[in-house]
Amino acid sequence: MSIHHNTKIDKVSNSSHNHTHRGEERSKLILACSLTGTMFIVEAIAGFLTNSLALLSDAGHMLTHLIALLISLGAIMFAAKPPTARKTYGFYRLEILAALFNGATLFLITLWIFFHAYKRIINPEPIASWHMLIVAIIGLIVNLACAYILNTSHGSLNIKSAFIHMMADTFSSLVVVFGAIVMNYTQWYMLDPALSIMICIVILVWSYQLITESVDILLEATPKDVDLENVVKSINELDEIEGVHDVHIWTITSGMYAMSAHVYIKDLMVSETHKIMAKINALVNEEFSIGHTVIQFESDVCSEGIEECRNLVIG
Repeated sequence: MSIHHNTKIDKVSNSSHNHTHRGEERSKLILACSLTGTMFIVEAIAGFLTNSLALLSDAGHMLTHLIALLISLGAIMFAAKPPTARKTYGFYRLEILAALFNGATLFLITLWIFFHAYKRIINPEPIASWHMLIVAIIGLIVNLACAYILNTSHGSLNIKSAFIHMMADTFSSLVVVFGAIVMNYTQWYMLDPALSIMICIVILVWSYQLITESVDILLEATPKDVDLENVVKSINELDEIEGVHDVHIWTITSGMYAMSAHVYIKDLMVSETHKIMAKINALVNEEFSIGHTVIQFESDVCSEGIEECRNLVIG
């Protein structure tokens, strides 16, 4: 019996690539935080000067997104820390926790909007629509810029959560611009809570998807884009393999997959299993993007309970 770790592929294909990828994500998050923070200050000051509750509310909304971006940035910085004796995978899961937190805050935001929309339906209030329009247009431009910056980073669930936050804020700004134009000419202030409810529905869908994906990773579910049966079938097709069982595939962090498996082979010398292990590692890395593996080889003399071992073999 022997246990092998896919170290070469993991270090070369994943480590250097992920360090570069995280560095790019960090730079883009810093830029997005700067733009969002500046716009938050502008909206807050404009809200006080114009006595506009709508602008102050939108400033609070933007502050929430700024906090989410800062959390995402902090998660990436912690994830760059090297592994320790206690945290052997490093701090990659902090990114998933940040994504889960962001999804939860999006859900709470919708509750806040629903509550205030209900109050506005009961008691409609006049809105300084012209001032609201000017600042909302500026906010829309900033949000579009931040969304574009974050959308150029692919694969990271943490960045995806930050991007969804910005898209929610962009959609909110667009609706505010539309509502401000209509209310400026019609004084139909009931439009404000109606549009708010529409925003809530869209944000709820986004936050549900984000929370579900984050929880799946924390529960170490098989990645959605990896078919477990296909992995087992592909390994079984190798000439040296007689069977595979007890296969587990999970996500360490976004785009970083790991696998453990028991592989049934003929009774060979330990030195000869290295080539088999290399073939398996190359196969799962190239076809399924699995960069870290723990493979346990078994044979006719793998243990005293060989009959039980054989009964568990797939293939």
